[in-house]
Amino acid sequence: MRYNKSTFGVLTLTLTGLFSVLCLSCQAQESERQQILRGSITPERAWWDLTYYHLQVEVDPENKRIFGSNEVHYQVLEPGQLLQIDLQEPMSMDKVYQGEQLLSFTSEGSAHFIQLDDSAPVGSEQQLTILFSGKPRPAVRAPWDGGFSWERDSNRKPFIATSNQGIGASVWWPNKDHPADEVDSMKISLTVPKELVGVSNGRLVGIDSTATTRTFNWKVTNPINNYGVNLNIGDYVHWHDTYAGEQGTLDLDFWVLRENLAKAKEQFKQVPMMLNAFEHWFGPYPFYEDSYKLVEVPYLGMEHQSSVTYGNEYRNGYRGQDLSGTGEGLKFDFIIIHESGHEWFANNITNSDVADMWIHEGFTAYSENLYLDYHFGTQSAADYVIGTRGRISNDRPIIGTYGKNQRGSSDMYYKGANILHTLRQLVEDDEKWRKVLRGLNKTFYHQTVSSAQVEDYISQETGIDLTEFFDQYLRTTMIPSLEYKLDGKELAYRYVNVVKGFDMPVEVMINDQTQWLYPNAQWNTWKADKTIDTFEVDRDFYITSKKVD
Repeated sequence: MRYNKSTFGVLTLTLTGLFSVLCLSCQAQESERQQILRGSITPERAWWDLTYYHLQVEVDPENKRIFGSNEVHYQVLEPGQLLQIDLQEPMSMDKVYQGEQLLSFTSEGSAHFIQLDDSAPVGSEQQLTILFSGKPRPAVRAPWDGGFSWERDSNRKPFIATSNQGIGASVWWPNKDHPADEVDSMKISLTVPKELVGVSNGRLVGIDSTATTRTFNWKVTNPINNYGVNLNIGDYVHWHDTYAGEQGTLDLDFWVLRENLAKAKEQFKQVPMMLNAFEHWFGPYPFYEDSYKLVEVPYLGMEHQSSVTYGNEYRNGYRGQDLSGTGEGLKFDFIIIHESGHEWFANNITNSDVADMWIHEGFTAYSENLYLDYHFGTQSAADYVIGTRGRISNDRPIIGTYGKNQRGSSDMYYKGANILHTLRQLVEDDEKWRKVLRGLNKTFYHQTVSSAQVEDYISQETGIDLTEFFDQYLRTTMIPSLEYKLDGKELAYRYVNVVKGFDMPVEVMINDQTQWLYPNAQWNTWKADKTIDTFEVDRDFYITSKKVD
């Protein structure tokens, strides 16, 4: 075949386009592979169970660098010689030791595969020491797009914090970065310049000093999810208080910037109020041994276990705004209430796959409603949670994709809250509903669980088969719609936009009288004693309604 310039140009463009498609395909495959390595229980994760970490980190604020080590203790569940540890670029995993033995490892993106010399006996306890260093990824929009926040306070002193719920704990320290395996306990040794304070999870058990640095040693005695591990550094001042709770005396510790001490002491009076409400609804605070801590940070805040972080500008609402649009959201400090609610749902009960993160966010968004219920009444609570429906987009299901580190829609927050608010109506007994919520925290105490486990538990304890209910609201974007017709004394009604078998009862007002209806996808009828003039669905049920001809 003979080529002229035109033909050659077309061929070049074709090959360029083909090359681009192949590159995109390779990138997609690489991305898919990384999602699986991060989000699934790989063979290199399955054979060993975490028991203990000793994380040692020295922070250099001037150069925005960190370096340190992580002692990883684990129990052998089955024979294995290749072990996966995760650490994201640009951090570097420098060396790995087992005892005095230097081990080799290979890397595939953020996954690092450590070659052990021998397969240890099943049931034995083993230990690795991992050395790491680098300039960790700066947080772009903490806490949602997380990493390290390198800020300064009004006196130009370093003000530093970590946040990594979405991007993963491996963004700054080497660990088994999957939620299904929580470490049983850990120690965090945080070294900072001598004029600063380093705050982390658990209890402060000692401070080691040199001429230029101080190392703050923190001990966590309860299981902890890896994304809950955090570092907070600043010119902090501290005060201590106690709370007389269901399990005795709970230590409360507050760490804030020196300049904000007076404001903090006033705003943080909401902490005992929060504990009153949540111990009532959810049961005892889950980490009495590790205490409760509220720590000021240079971003909005997050639910780090026993080290809840706060940056809500010492104002009620969400940075002074009411997310419900009803005024009810200005009755509490959103960050104190929401992030503390995660101590029960996220830190006590943790999803075993991020696809089920609605267990964290749906229940905790609902906790805002229950805080209002406890302190301001059921009407206030209902106004708030129903008001948040305006923030639901129904863009995709709440449940994400399993095994790929893919969460569902952000509707997991307020659609999740409204699902639970609807369930409360179906139970028709607030004490029974409270028993269900407390039972969840007792039954799954310090555990990682799936949505299916939570769903089955609620069905069992309420005595209601909620299979189609959860399928409808968690696994589709469809909101049930009640269609109805009025003809004199007769009401005809049915559900549309529902999954097969969906038959949730609903409370309605007919001629200003409360009535339960039992719709399904077929037309049903109900007859009144007199002409039906008015019909309205109880607003507490998360459905829509439409009159049809």
